[in-house]
Amino acid sequence: MKAILALEDGRYFEGEAFGSQGTRTGEICFNTSMTGYQEVLTDPSYRGQIVAMTYPLIGNYGINEHDNESEAPHVRGFVIEELCAAPSNWRSTESLQDYLKRYDIPGIQGIDTRALTKHLRTRGAMRSVITSEVATVEEAVRLAQESAPMEGSDFVKEVSTPKIYPWDPSSEYSKEWGIPNPSQNIQSGPTGAFAPLKPVKHRVVAYDFGIKRNILRNLRQEGFEVQVVPADTKAADVLALKPDGVFLSNGPGDPGALDYIHAEIRQLIGKQPIFAICLGHQILGHAFGGKTFKLKFGHRGGNQPVKDLRSGKVAITSQNHGFAVDSDSLPSNVEVTHLNLNDGTVEGLRHKDHAVFSVQYHPEAAPGPHDASYFFSEFANLIEASR
Repeated sequence: MKAILALEDGRYFEGEAFGSQGTRTGEICFNTSMTGYQEVLTDPSYRGQIVAMTYPLIGNYGINEHDNESEAPHVRGFVIEELCAAPSNWRSTESLQDYLKRYDIPGIQGIDTRALTKHLRTRGAMRSVITSEVATVEEAVRLAQESAPMEGSDFVKEVSTPKIYPWDPSSEYSKEWGIPNPSQNIQSGPTGAFAPLKPVKHRVVAYDFGIKRNILRNLRQEGFEVQVVPADTKAADVLALKPDGVFLSNGPGDPGALDYIHAEIRQLIGKQPIFAICLGHQILGHAFGGKTFKLKFGHRGGNQPVKDLRSGKVAITSQNHGFAVDSDSLPSNVEVTHLNLNDGTVEGLRHKDHAVFSVQYHPEAAPGPHDASYFFSEFANLIEASR
């Protein structure tokens, strides 16, 4: 069945529908990762967005429930160049086509994703529509133009947990995959080979603004017992749990629209060690008294170079965000520790007086390189030093 991808500036692409049929609007953005389409689909940070993958063949290793970053996909639509009709992987339980159909998410294939990406890099991220129902391009463009903008949107309310819960109390879902090796105590089991987990050493509260499961796994692998709380949890209620530290997660939407969260995080600064990632990093910037701004087309993929200004080292990082902290708006007691080498935007912050730090990118990757995974051990060290 024919489908149309139309952008608010009038540019459009015609292709073939797959997944669910229908009409969906959302901000169009692109992801440059070569693998990990399932993690992209299920990352809550993509709530409200239509995602285009730049890698040309998508769906070749199918879908399996173990690689989900949340309970269900969050993208509003999926744009690819070519759909693999016959996935091949021993872990696959479902095709991408059937998976998107099951969750009522429309996709479009046969699109020149290179042309689309170049257009978005030139003109910037914008509102868009995928439709297999609208007959004319003019009508599709109108639907894109009338859809809600990303600026001012609060999607955190849609993706956050409604109640407090402990992450993986049985320690079954956080084990790290490995290659069987008796000398390293990596043992084979019925579902694969896993390295033993570190014993619990610290208790932390994790704010769920749209948290990825692999972040929770990494925290547990580093020896953290994690209690996950809703995004609107009061600072006093967090402190009443008597944690050793507080973690601020990734999530979707405009960080500037989250005043009710900024106020609570501001009350935690100086009272608990804090580590923040992605949207959590931006929220922390607001809690410091700073501001954020919308990037032209965002950073989404596993190839973003970041420089640590303290050591001079460069890491290749996994990122997914459309907003950034304005360094000029930060107070003098907040230090910029990391910069993006492509556009010079802020990638890391540290408070000079309190045990608080953050990074804009994803140390847990999924998908992406693991250059920055050491930040979880830095959080543990920060807690130890604060005692």
